[in-house]
Amino acid sequence: MQANFCLHCGSPLHLVEVAGLPRLRCSAAGCSYVHWDNPIPVVAAIVEIAGAVILARNQGWPEHLFGLITGFLEKGETPEAAILREVREELGLDAEAAHFIGHYSFFEMNQLLLAFHVPAQGEIVLSDELAAIKRVPVERLKPWTIGTGPAVRDWLASRRSTT
Repeated sequence: MQANFCLHCGSPLHLVEVAGLPRLRCSAAGCSYVHWDNPIPVVAAIVEIAGAVILARNQGWPEHLFGLITGFLEKGETPEAAILREVREELGLDAEAAHFIGHYSFFEMNQLLLAFHVPAQGEIVLSDELAAIKRVPVERLKPWTIGTGPAVRDWLASRRSTT
C-alpha cells in the first residue's frame, strides 16, 4: 500500500532521492517525514502433525491455493511467541516449540518472512480466518517458488540431510 500523505502533518508526499534511492517525502516546508516503505516482518509455520504438514486456505483465497500458517509480529512480541500464537489462533493448537528455519525476502508483498517448524499435536479447530486445511504427508510435500515456498524447500532439504 502506497502512502500518499504525510503521517505527521497530512501534506502530500512527493518522490525525491533520499540516500541514493527514490523515496516519498513530505512536501511541507519544515517537515522532514520520509515514507521509507520498509519490509514488514511476517512469521510463517510449517506445522507438522503425525507425519503431515498442515496447509491452509484463507477466506477469500482461490479454491486451489493453500499455504503455510502466517501472521504479523505484534508490538513487544518475539518471532517465536508470534508463530506459536498464530498456530493457536488459526488452528487451535497449543504447540510448545518453534524451530527457526530461516528468513526469506518476499519482495512481491514487501515482507521479510521468518519461518519456523512447529511440531504439534491435538485436534485442529479452524479460526474464522481460514476456509479449509489439508494435511500433506511430509514425503509428498513439494515447495513452491515464491513466498513461503523457499522455507519449505530448505526445511525438506534439512530433513533429508539428517536421515
